[in-house]
Amino acid sequence: MEKIREKWAVSLRFLKEARTELKKVTWPTPKQALASTSVVIVVVLVVSLYLGIVDLILTRLVRVVLG
Repeated sequence: MEKIREKWAVSLRFLKEARTELKKVTWPTPKQALASTSVVIVVVLVVSLYLGIVDLILTRLVRVVLG
């Protein structure tokens, strides 16, 4: 029974400390979040297009070499 109380006390302390730390966080505005998300989506699309083209070229090159 003592172990359960101890674990409960540790859990509560953790939750209180987490809440305190979350109050210190500077959260982005919706505009900032949208801008960051847009940048990530564009970068992912550009990188995937680049990798797709490289893959296509290398696939054709390997087919030519191996016959």
